[in-house]
Amino acid sequence: MSGWLLILALLVLGGVLATLGDRLGSRVGKARLSLFNLRPRHTAVLITVLTGSLISAVSLGLMLLVSERLRTGLFELDRIESRLQRSREQLSRSREQLQRSQTDLNRSQAEVQQARRGQQRVQRELQQAEQRTAALRRELAPLQAERSRLLAERERLNQEVQRRDAEIRSTEAELAQLSRRIEAGGRELKQLEENLIALRRGDVVLTSGQTLASAKVKLQRPEQAREVINALLQQANLNVYRRVRPGERPSRQLLLVPTSDIKRLEELLRRPGSWVVSIRSAANVLRGEQQVLAFPDLRPNKRVVRAGEVLAGTTIESDLRQPEQISRRLNLLLAAAYVRAQRQGTLVDGLQFDAARFNQLARSIAARPPGQIVQLEAVTLNEADTPDPIAVDLRLVQP
Repeated sequence: MSGWLLILALLVLGGVLATLGDRLGSRVGKARLSLFNLRPRHTAVLITVLTGSLISAVSLGLMLLVSERLRTGLFELDRIESRLQRSREQLSRSREQLQRSQTDLNRSQAEVQQARRGQQRVQRELQQAEQRTAALRRELAPLQAERSRLLAERERLNQEVQRRDAEIRSTEAELAQLSRRIEAGGRELKQLEENLIALRRGDVVLTSGQTLASAKVKLQRPEQAREVINALLQQANLNVYRRVRPGERPSRQLLLVPTSDIKRLEELLRRPGSWVVSIRSAANVLRGEQQVLAFPDLRPNKRVVRAGEVLAGTTIESDLRQPEQISRRLNLLLAAAYVRAQRQGTLVDGLQFDAARFNQLARSIAARPPGQIVQLEAVTLNEADTPDPIAVDLRLVQP
C-alpha cells in the first residue's frame, strides 16, 4: 500500500472514529451515565478520552499492520542505527584499509615492475653469461686436454721420481753396506797384514780366536760326546805343538782348556742334531811358549754358502791402473768376501783361490784400455757347511 492511500485511510478512519466518539459521548451525556462512581459530566470526558485513545490506537495499529517499514522503524530503529553506525565505522575502516591496500598494491605493482625490469636485466645478463660460458668452454676445451696431459705427465714423472728415489735409497743402502763391508774388510786386512808381519818376524804363531781344530759331529748315542771331545782336544794339542814348538815331539798337554767349559760342551753336545765343534785360541801365542789357553766353541752345522753365490763385489775406476793398487783392491775384495762368509757362519781361516788366476787377472785389468771401468765379483765355487773350506773365484761382471 502506498503512503497516500495510508494517509487517506487514516483520515477516513479518524473521522469515522471521531464521529462515533462524539455520538457516544453525547448519548452518555444525555443519558447522564456514571462510570466508576464519577459524575456524568466526568464520565462523558472519560468516554471522550477513551474514544480519542482508541482512535490513536487504531490508527497506530493500522499503520503498523499495513507498513513493514513503520514497524521496523518503530521497534528496530535503535538497533538499526547502532548497526548503521557500526557499518559506517567498518566502512570507514574498510576504506582506510582499502586505501592502504591500494597503496600497498601500487607499491607492489611498482616492485613487480622493478622486479620485471630486474628479471629482464638478469635474463640479459644470464644470456650474456651463457654466451660467455660457451665461449669459455670452447677456450677451455684445449686447455683441459693440455691439463690432463700435464697431469698424466706429472704422475708419470712422480712415479719416475719415486722409482729413482727408491733406486737412490737402495743404492745408498747398498753403498753404505758396501762401505761398512769395505771398512770391516780393511780392518780385517790390516789385522791380517799385522799378523802376517808378526809371523814373518817369528813372533806370533797363533792369533786370538784362531781355530786350532774343528769337526762336524752328529752323535749316534749321547755317550759318544766324551770320546769326540777327547779326540778333538788331542788333535788341537798336536796342531799347537806343530806351530808353537815345531820339531818337538808332543810329550805333554800343551793346550789348556777350562774343565767347566769341557763339561758344558759335553752337555750341549749330547743334544740331538748336527754340530760343529771347534777349539779356538784364547789369545795371541808367540813361538816357544809353554802353554796355550783355548776355549771350545759349539755351533749348529748349517749350509753357509752355495755354489755360484756372490759374496762381495767391487768397482775398479778408470784411473786405477797401477798393478800394486789393483792387487790391493783385489785383496780388499777377497777380504770383504771372507767377512761375508764369516757373517754367514763359516769357521775356516781364509778363503781358497787360484793365485795364478789372481795374478793374471790383476795384470789384465792393469793393461785394459784407458777410460774403462771394471766391475768384479767374488763368487763361490762349491757348497760349504760351517767348518768346510770355501773356494772362490774372481770374475769380471762388466768390462
